[in-house]
Amino acid sequence: MNETSARAPAFTLAALSIEAEAEADRIAARMRDILRGDLRKRGFVIGISGGIDSAVCAGLAVRAVGPERVFGLLMPEHDSDPESNRLGEAVAETFGIGHAVEDIGPALDAMGCYRRRDDAIRRVVPDYGAGWSSKIVFDNALTADGYNISSLVVRAPDGAMRKLRLPADAYLGIVAATNMKQRTRKQLEYYHADRLNFAVIGTPNRLEYDQGFFVKNGDGAADIKPIAHLYKSQVYELAAHLGVPEEIRKRPPTTDTYSLPQTQEEFYFALPYAKMDACLYSLDNGVPAVEAGASIGLSEAQVEAVWSDIAAKRKVARYLHMSPVLANHGLLRPFD
Repeated sequence: MNETSARAPAFTLAALSIEAEAEADRIAARMRDILRGDLRKRGFVIGISGGIDSAVCAGLAVRAVGPERVFGLLMPEHDSDPESNRLGEAVAETFGIGHAVEDIGPALDAMGCYRRRDDAIRRVVPDYGAGWSSKIVFDNALTADGYNISSLVVRAPDGAMRKLRLPADAYLGIVAATNMKQRTRKQLEYYHADRLNFAVIGTPNRLEYDQGFFVKNGDGAADIKPIAHLYKSQVYELAAHLGVPEEIRKRPPTTDTYSLPQTQEEFYFALPYAKMDACLYSLDNGVPAVEAGASIGLSEAQVEAVWSDIAAKRKVARYLHMSPVLANHGLLRPFD
């Protein structure tokens, strides 16, 4: 056997493909076992965003315990895309689950979420106010020599767009205020979970879970996370199998957090999800950068830059995943 024929087949995206029926059954069975054995709850509460991840988790929850034991929450606020609410309703209707709409805009207004955000923006754009809209974007690892540089994009009432570098204090102020949205949603999820004696579902996929694309004690808080082991492309495979509406499956992933439309690549990930899946899989499974790059149209150097970005984000994610640290941990006995 010569060297060429002895080599393993070149990496392709097919390596990430799953047997959707078997995986859906396995996850549903595990959710059912955890609900009854570990959590001792009657059903599931899930926040439905109109995106692919929450739609798949809703479908899996229904497969696990039936629609009568799943309760969905749609939680728009002042900056939400109206399409998100409409698509969330479509998910609830598709899977036959009871649901409620909880507009969190007034609560966020009362807590000063929008005012605090706008105050932070005015450190950079003094005229920012009523009629303006904004988002944060990053020059990521492939566009900024390996550095994640944050910028603010604003649209004035006359439609004029500007992009400005963000100093650290303004960036932190905007993010801190915006994180109130995810934490307020989670508060409502746990209200309904307590009311029904249900457990709360978290919806991160593997990319989000691994890279820290969530808010601590916000969308990162949950009793069970059914798809945190699945790459985003695998989530789409499950979505098609479970019957998630096609409109949702074709919708580009967004944050739906800022008042200007914002893709996940603009805010966090270096690449679209399929290419990020390939880079993460190749890093974790010893696939050479040159092979991974060939499968997704990137150079070896570009893949290595994404790997460095993954490593940097994992350092951030470590804090986000941490449980509270007990100062006298050695004096406390764990629960039986």
